[in-house]
Amino acid sequence: MKIDLSINEAQRKKNIQRCKEKGILLPTYAQMRDPKKIPDSIKADLKGIGLWDVHSRNLFRVNWHNEPKEKGGVFGDVNYFELPRELTGTKARIGAVLGKWFPTGAHKVGAAYSCLVPGLVTGQFDPTTKKAVWPSTGNYCRGGAYISRLLSCPSVAILPAEMSRERFEWLATMAEEVIATPGCESNVKEIFDKCVEIEKTRPDAVIFNQFDQLPNHLWHYTVTGPALEEVYGKMNADGKSRLALSLYSSGSAGTLGAGSYLKEKHNGARVGVGEALQCPTILENGFGGHRIEGIGDKHIPWIHNLRDTDVAVGVDDEITVRLLRLFNEPAGRRALVEAGVPQAAVDRLDLLGISGIGNLVATIKAAKYYELGADEIALTVFTDSLQLYGSRLKELAAERGPYDQRQADRDLEMLKSLSVDYVLDMTHTDRRRVHQLKYYTWIEQLGKDLAELNAQWDDWRGYWGELHGEVGALDALIEDFNKEVLR
Repeated sequence: MKIDLSINEAQRKKNIQRCKEKGILLPTYAQMRDPKKIPDSIKADLKGIGLWDVHSRNLFRVNWHNEPKEKGGVFGDVNYFELPRELTGTKARIGAVLGKWFPTGAHKVGAAYSCLVPGLVTGQFDPTTKKAVWPSTGNYCRGGAYISRLLSCPSVAILPAEMSRERFEWLATMAEEVIATPGCESNVKEIFDKCVEIEKTRPDAVIFNQFDQLPNHLWHYTVTGPALEEVYGKMNADGKSRLALSLYSSGSAGTLGAGSYLKEKHNGARVGVGEALQCPTILENGFGGHRIEGIGDKHIPWIHNLRDTDVAVGVDDEITVRLLRLFNEPAGRRALVEAGVPQAAVDRLDLLGISGIGNLVATIKAAKYYELGADEIALTVFTDSLQLYGSRLKELAAERGPYDQRQADRDLEMLKSLSVDYVLDMTHTDRRRVHQLKYYTWIEQLGKDLAELNAQWDDWRGYWGELHGEVGALDALIEDFNKEVLR
């Protein structure tokens, strides 16, 4: 099996007793995929609980279908945003699922839960003697710290020092320890170095590295992929459009698991990956620093299935920064409305955080490159929202001055004229070249198994297919665990 599900029965019983004492129940993947399967008793409890409250029942809000309200919401349709053509400038229709309506305001709680829960239900992880360490470029360590609190497990959050102030302030209230590593989003090597140091010096620490944790990929394949498929169904209500593309940031490569799901289910649908042009790892085997918060790079994640990746798109981080102001400053919103963008859509642009804007730009560029038509649909993910970047707007105002009509007009013209430069339609050789970059990080530096690296490429259907097939076994373990908690 790709995920170790061997049972430590003694510790499993202790974990069950701990959850019994604290009233903790665990959602299955089937329930996260389709919240209609969540028991009515849980839904009744949630009506009195805020979306971000530190309450174990919020584990059942780890899905894309939360009612979009801060307190008392239950579940409904998938949360998504179809961007109007007046904004995107594409013939194709573009839609995105929304991370804002997860606890913590970002979907990374899903990946974190998926990484931690196997250890709890098998007894491989002891929350009374071990600390869960969450290395991240931002939202994953926030999600990990939050999930750890809900599961009554101490945590250590690791993220780059140059991440937004909001992240650090909130983490200080959630994690037992917060470690700031040198640099910005692209300084992932420094995060890995800290993890190696912790493993050598702290026997109580268990590293949940999102970049190599297969349950990260599995959660998005099992939960995010079907959510995006539901969005496609809503956008294609008349049955006349086809799913042409889904695109995700490089980051940990976890969300690319959703692309694998869609590619399997929809013949001809391409999977795209976006990265910062200032750190063109996929495009040019390059390096550098950038400002698209949340998408670490300078390496290829272990869990990136390159066999399923069709196109890579470089996004200039200056574009994302300027669009952050265009989408949220009063002068920018006025310019958008004057340009014909519906007011209702403009009012929702705060649903895009910086990486969400990067995903939108990459999707627009790929849609233009492939000359997608009016009967084609492209999908992406808005990981978080402006809620986590208010300080960035203040910093930009201090750095660049007030945002006026003249600058708004410039930024609107920039959006309208997005080009198809730095778009790589990946050949088989391109995919293999990028896959082989994993060797330097994961085999040489971090000691992973070369045979497994080769299996990811040579036996890719078997490798990834076996992983996807393990969700049934995981759900069975979760269900049995819950039954014993309730006895």
